Amino acid sequence: MRYDFAAIEKKWQEKWDKAGVFHAKDHDTRKKFYGLVEFPYPSGAGMHVGHIKAYSGLEVVSRKRRMEGYNVLFPIGFDAYGLPTENYAIKTGIHPRQVTDNNIAKFTQQLRRVGFSFDWERVVDTTEEGYYRWTQWIFLKMFENGLVFRDTALVNYCPSCKVVLSNEDSQGGKCDICHSDIVQKSKDVWYLRITAYADKLLQGLDEVDYLPNVKMQQVNWIGKSTGAFVNFSLSGTDEKLRIYTTRPDTLFGVTFMVMAPEHPVLDRYRDRIQNAAALDAYREACAKKTEFERTQMNKDKTGVKIEGLCAVHPITGKEIPIYISDYVMMGYGTGAIMAVPAHDDRDFAFAKKFGIDIVEVIKGGDVTNEAYTGDGEMVNSDFLNGLTDKKTSIAAMIKKLEELDVGEAGVQYKMKDWAFNRQRYWGEPIPIVHCEKCGMVAVPYEELPLRLPAVENFAPGEGGESPLAKIESFVNCKCPKCGADAKRETDTMPQWAGSSWYFLRYIDPLNADCLADYDKLKYWLPVDWYNGGMEHVTRHLIYSRFWHKFLYDIGVYPRRSPTQSVRHRGLSSALMGRRCRSRAVMW
Repeated sequence: MRYDFAAIEKKWQEKWDKAGVFHAKDHDTRKKFYGLVEFPYPSGAGMHVGHIKAYSGLEVVSRKRRMEGYNVLFPIGFDAYGLPTENYAIKTGIHPRQVTDNNIAKFTQQLRRVGFSFDWERVVDTTEEGYYRWTQWIFLKMFENGLVFRDTALVNYCPSCKVVLSNEDSQGGKCDICHSDIVQKSKDVWYLRITAYADKLLQGLDEVDYLPNVKMQQVNWIGKSTGAFVNFSLSGTDEKLRIYTTRPDTLFGVTFMVMAPEHPVLDRYRDRIQNAAALDAYREACAKKTEFERTQMNKDKTGVKIEGLCAVHPITGKEIPIYISDYVMMGYGTGAIMAVPAHDDRDFAFAKKFGIDIVEVIKGGDVTNEAYTGDGEMVNSDFLNGLTDKKTSIAAMIKKLEELDVGEAGVQYKMKDWAFNRQRYWGEPIPIVHCEKCGMVAVPYEELPLRLPAVENFAPGEGGESPLAKIESFVNCKCPKCGADAKRETDTMPQWAGSSWYFLRYIDPLNADCLADYDKLKYWLPVDWYNGGMEHVTRHLIYSRFWHKFLYDIGVYPRRSPTQSVRHRGLSSALMGRRCRSRAVMW
């Protein structure tokens, strides 16, 4: 007997749909279970084996929970804004809206045919106006609460995609989308002040059931350190060169300072600098290097000594030479460091190359041959001499700095504020108006969503400007505050915007009055089991936890943590799919 499997599948799937067996019920008396998978980016190629692998595990768990009598929410949606769709649209001439709709239709058909037990009544699409209205609403709430700011900075720029990328999107000096080398470019950038939530993100890891390596990756990415800020005077000026160090106890071992080539002090005191031409040439060479190239530990040390400017040791009063070098970044710390070559490998290599003094301040090694980075007795350090406990030495130095009013205890984070804009078309418009009189003004909440205008030419500009900048009907507007002529912001949000809160919208996907009903959120959350890819631990998971904690703080959400349990299957479905298309894979 020959079975018509397609007919059998169709028959039972239609019965499941008609009976609503996979539909979650709000406020049901049964115990709830919220199972969440990372929603897919709908590509034209359709589903691949990575999607099947990614979703099958939680599919089994969700079916088991239903059989155990749970009220199960197992939703699906589409993370559809972003560069892949736009790049495809530019290549083919098909509008991104049409590309997205076609891709979602194909994915929906395939996901249904596979038979996943998703609740198809709760589908979300990050490009749908009813969804991105609330993405813009969250952005404006952050703006209102001081978590959104704009600054001119050196940024990671992809010449191929023509967009600014965050550190998380350009790890290893490569664009996460097209894998081209990124370059450093000075641009006006929108930032989300994620560093303001660094401690809450760290503390929140104590409240959730994440795998130890997942927690450790997040701890390392946030990179909290304790130490001191120290002010070194610039000789003959009123300028203070402020640095941050985790080892203020080694202050007596400082024999030189290093500034980032982009440090503004170089321009402010250009008339005092005797070798400006040499500095200019070095700065120009550094501008062509990626952040990854500049910060590699094992690369050859390069730099130029500043002739005409020197620093003054805050305790001894001794003059200290200042260099510029590419391994110091303006976006990390204060853009300047104190160098202790006897006890830091990078400083040691620099000092050896440029013939700079090396002064031992911690006993324990032969600092004429290599830096000693361990602990030991303090020497050549005045009031610290004889101390052997590092914590005691650090505390004593911080006390002295504060007494002399030349420094204080401080905290720094490796994680930087989130570069939150793209110079592309296919993304959520940033709802800000620029007014000459009022400055940056938020689009009124009642005017959301600020819709993405229909355009024929959605290719980015060669200079890195957004395609929206060419649409006068979109750009020119009235200031919501004073009524004067004004200009709309033309950058759009990154793809991570819509994916930072989608798990909340699943709970109330059709709500037109708020992003989700508070009582429904209280019933369904936290997510009981979230299954995702390991490469998203330091991007999506940190971003979504940040958004969630902010929404909790403003009273939108009733719980501190969005997900109770997170499990990872290794690579995400997208990366797994890339690896599996070229060869057969068996489980």
